Amino acid sequence: MYKILLVEDEEKVSAFIRWGLEEHNYIVIVAADGATAQEMFATQKFDLIILDVMLPDTSGVDLCARIRQVNHTIPILMLTALAEVENKVAGLQAGADDYLAKPFHFMELTARIKALLRRTSHPEQVEENHVLTYNDLKLDLWSKTAERDGKQINLTAKEYALLELFMKNPNKTLSRDYIAERVWGIEFDTGTNFIDVYVNYLRNKIEKGFSSKLIHTVIGMGYILKADKAA
Repeated sequence: MYKILLVEDEEKVSAFIRWGLEEHNYIVIVAADGATAQEMFATQKFDLIILDVMLPDTSGVDLCARIRQVNHTIPILMLTALAEVENKVAGLQAGADDYLAKPFHFMELTARIKALLRRTSHPEQVEENHVLTYNDLKLDLWSKTAERDGKQINLTAKEYALLELFMKNPNKTLSRDYIAERVWGIEFDTGTNFIDVYVNYLRNKIEKGFSSKLIHTVIGMGYILKADKAA
């Protein structure tokens, strides 16, 4: 799951955003002022920051600039009621990656968050090593091949993409919505079971004939790749 730092002093607004994002399986930590946000950022690891421009103790633009001095890569999405072009430019020049004016549609907020995370999610993993390994399972990102315990596994294109997603996020619970967006590029339709069908296809190929299961169902949440001995 992605962990988001939400810096917003309006309690009703922060509660609305937090509730909505948690429904989309994000972990959301709220800071109501700049000093608290800086302390949290210094002591915790976040995947993205949502930053209001108008804070009680500082300017969100100044806070953004201070964060950028110590971290050049974390995505920062600024929120503000100040929609004038010069305010947007100030935020972007301070290091923000995107800018959303209040009031906004929640669907637009989630779309922008997904786009920012997509740009920055683990780019170094492929560059450093083109072979992903988990337990006795290997995935070669260059040759697009998979094997387990030395045995070649034949995968379709979507099965390969699904396995790659799991292996880039080991020991993390992935929601069906997240899987649908990352593998198929669509919003998950709760009226369908195509995610479950493809996960079962993949399970059959990487687990049949082996002594341990790797992909597990997390009831009500999604799926997780983790090592576990079969019963």
